[in-house]
Amino acid sequence: MSEDVHQRAERLISTSRVEGISSADRDWLSSHLEGCVRCSEHAAALERVVATLRSVSISPDARLVEATRRRVQARAHEMREHDARMRALWMSCALSWMLGAVSAPLLWRGLEWIGQRLALPQPVQVVAFAFWWIIPAVVVAAALMWRRSRAPVENGLGRGTH
Repeated sequence: MSEDVHQRAERLISTSRVEGISSADRDWLSSHLEGCVRCSEHAAALERVVATLRSVSISPDARLVEATRRRVQARAHEMREHDARMRALWMSCALSWMLGAVSAPLLWRGLEWIGQRLALPQPVQVVAFAFWWIIPAVVVAAALMWRRSRAPVENGLGRGTH
């Protein structure tokens, strides 16, 4: 038998323990192991190593467990706070949209009245109406983006402490 056949068998033996292999490869390997002492000994040795590793009990350090528990709880707390803030933001947006829908006709009439008093052309009134609604959204979006860009620095990630 060529050396390539044995290398393929060893590769399949290792791969079958980690990722699994196709049924065709499994059939080929089984038939090869029946006729090849060298590869069947390799497979048996690998099985013994895996069994030995599974029998070893590893106990993590209590400080590591406690530190991990604290970090998980802190992250869960952060996530709950973030969810609460997002819920408040969406409620504020919904209230703002409802008030905007109710007040839009009043704003339009007010701008029309101001436009007539100051002899402003109609396009100026339309632009003023649009800006009345756009500017607050732009300011809030800019504030949220600024806050998000500051988050890594506030969490200590920008200071080389990770």
